[in-house]
Amino acid sequence: MFYHLLYPLHEYISVFNIFRYITFRAAYAGVTALLVCLILGPPLIRRLRAFKVKQAIRQDGPATHFTKEGTPTMGGLLILIAVVVSTLLWGNLANRMVVMALLSTLWLGAIGFLDDYLRVVKKHPKGLKGRYKLLAQGVLGLTLGLVLYLAPVDERSVGWTNVPFLKDMALYFGPFYVVFVMLVITGSSNAVNLTDGLDGLAIGSVSFVALAFGVLSYLTGHIKIAEYLNIHYMEGCGELSVYCGAVMGAALGFLWFNCHPAEVFMGDTGALALGGALGTVAVLIKRELLLVIVGGVFVIETLSVILQVASFKLRGRRIFKMTPIHHHFELLGWPETRVVVRFWIVAAVLALVTITTLKIQ
Repeated sequence: MFYHLLYPLHEYISVFNIFRYITFRAAYAGVTALLVCLILGPPLIRRLRAFKVKQAIRQDGPATHFTKEGTPTMGGLLILIAVVVSTLLWGNLANRMVVMALLSTLWLGAIGFLDDYLRVVKKHPKGLKGRYKLLAQGVLGLTLGLVLYLAPVDERSVGWTNVPFLKDMALYFGPFYVVFVMLVITGSSNAVNLTDGLDGLAIGSVSFVALAFGVLSYLTGHIKIAEYLNIHYMEGCGELSVYCGAVMGAALGFLWFNCHPAEVFMGDTGALALGGALGTVAVLIKRELLLVIVGGVFVIETLSVILQVASFKLRGRRIFKMTPIHHHFELLGWPETRVVVRFWIVAAVLALVTITTLKIQ
């Protein structure tokens, strides 16, 4: 909104020329999202408490988690509001990539909200059935994949993805690229959801991924830097850094209330939306495979669950004390805060490694 309303005034007042710069708008999108969370957080938490929207704690989990019984959930609403408001204020709304990222976030946020509502308010133990959740995620991935394949933002970016560390190397999927996008969106969305089990763990890790993708989006959309780094330039891609700035600011703002001991949990409303948001950005900037690196924490959490289930079904034995793997470390005796901070450190290192892949190729 500011870009469309204020930037045209630069012809009369030169100071408004600053709204042309993506870096300026990305930074203030983050600050705005942070402030939205800090301002709206307390009243939203009070409202969730008043409506008794409380998180149920799994009985087979670590005993230290029983004190969290009754903590308000569905705090992902705060994240969604912050991301949407901030992006609308600071983003270029004529940019298709920004619109697609926002719509993806809202779609998955709505699915997560329905799941939370059924589970917490309507008291359905499992909430929205898994097959319906996967179907909704698949529909989003199918729609996004078809749009990018049939009506691409960049004609040179149809049906393929970059391969990290390998110069001039790409994987070409052809029409199967649509299926690939479906897998990316579904996988990233559920991976963040699985990681959301300790105070601040998922949301803190998301902030590092959003920062990394914000940098990658800016560099990919800057023609001179892209040429210098010898990476595929995509016009308009840099605008996604404004959206990523909003996601990072919202993540930090929510972390203010979600750090240990958490005052509110994001629930599926936030987890599914954030995971899908990161997956969508990865798809739009052609860096889908980098999700394995930058989202390494989420990948490890997901793999731990898959390995645990496979091992128990095939051998009748468990590999970990409990999954997702953050619970394994808790049962080894690590305090919750130690697990969270160490996972954050891993996420920060992986974010740095991800950014360096543009040069190391």
